[in-house]
Amino acid sequence: MNSDVALFWMREAVTVAITVGAPLLGVALAVGLLVSLFQAVTSIQEMTLSYIPKMLAIALVLLLLAPWMLQLLTDFTAQAFSFIPNVSR
Repeated sequence: MNSDVALFWMREAVTVAITVGAPLLGVALAVGLLVSLFQAVTSIQEMTLSYIPKMLAIALVLLLLAPWMLQLLTDFTAQAFSFIPNVSR
């Protein structure tokens, strides 16, 4: 296996990881900003207030997007395993 093939598979792995993680991080960021805005408007300075909404939002996104995420990870794994016989020393 030459360096081009190794770079291709590393790039694919990073792309899949970002694609799977981006919705979760995006929702956590949006909910965190909304809770921070709510705290600033109401002058509530409770540090733990943002954890529960974030956890609920991430759980909801996982519930909705888990089949898609699992399919994406399964497809990548199947492609990687199917490539193994083509690797020459």
